[in-house]
Amino acid sequence: MGNMRPSFRLVDGSTMPRSEPRGDSQSNLKINGSNLSVQSALFDFRALICVLTAADHLSFTAAANVLNIQVSGISRKVRELENLVGVSLFERRTNGVRLTDAGRRFVSEVVPALGLLERAFERAGAAGRAETGRIRIGILTTLAGGFLRDLILNYRSYYPAILLDIHDGGRRDHLRAIKARQLDVAFITGNAPLPDCDVEEFWSERVHVALADRHPLAGREALDWPQMDSEHFIVSSMDPGPEVQDYIVRRAASYSTYPNVSSRPVTVETLMHMVAIGEGITVVSEGWTSMSCPGLALRPLIACEDIVPFSAVWSPANDNPALRRFLSFARDMAAKQPVHSDE
Repeated sequence: MGNMRPSFRLVDGSTMPRSEPRGDSQSNLKINGSNLSVQSALFDFRALICVLTAADHLSFTAAANVLNIQVSGISRKVRELENLVGVSLFERRTNGVRLTDAGRRFVSEVVPALGLLERAFERAGAAGRAETGRIRIGILTTLAGGFLRDLILNYRSYYPAILLDIHDGGRRDHLRAIKARQLDVAFITGNAPLPDCDVEEFWSERVHVALADRHPLAGREALDWPQMDSEHFIVSSMDPGPEVQDYIVRRAASYSTYPNVSSRPVTVETLMHMVAIGEGITVVSEGWTSMSCPGLALRPLIACEDIVPFSAVWSPANDNPALRRFLSFARDMAAKQPVHSDE
């Protein structure tokens, strides 16, 4: 097929010189863990299109008409690919062309590969447009009710192809996971700035006291901390129990009194049942008012200081397109939320 070497077209449109390859012509490139020969990695993709079009029409002239280029351009690109592969892909005839045995095998293997490539383009594009993908979300509070539950439900209904991967945990674990790129976003209490993270408040919830429905304080419509000076508080030793204990101490302690708080090695759900049977009282977020637990009563705390902000936390270096759309969706929802009347 002559001494011509193919000229490889680079991404920027420049042309590689037709020079002899150095060393072993079958040397490999390692790309993302896969070995590719230099020949397969460096070629003009348009030459492949010319070959496949000519194979469909069994004519260089017809292929040129379809691709809107000169017949000589088709012939040149086909020859380049034949030189690269090292075999003739077509038999040239006066009334057209036909595939050689090698050409038929080449086309039969290339066409499925192109289908995979096309699907890869489509999926990458969909991920870039945040139509598909995954968002790893860390939570502290319950999904029984409230803004967070509504956000998850509404987002899933609008974007069903996005997987929302929910993780329970504590504040420290979530923040560590965000910085390690193991979580995309976490919803935590408070709105204070955090190092190396973006923080944005989305909603707030009033803190409620959980107590047995036969407890004397359960007869009141709302409660305040002085009414609970002599009460025994119980919290979970599991996250976010330690944070709840800190909150109780901060709100109930004074110069003369310190709250009676004990930690139990149980989940929050089990803790609620312990409260319902009279083991003690505790505090929970407003979302728990949507839960039903036999024998359990929830009463709001009346102070403005007992309205707790909830914020989203994420890494500014996170380039997950689905996360950006999720945060935008949350902002739109938050803007429509009613504000607590006494905030």
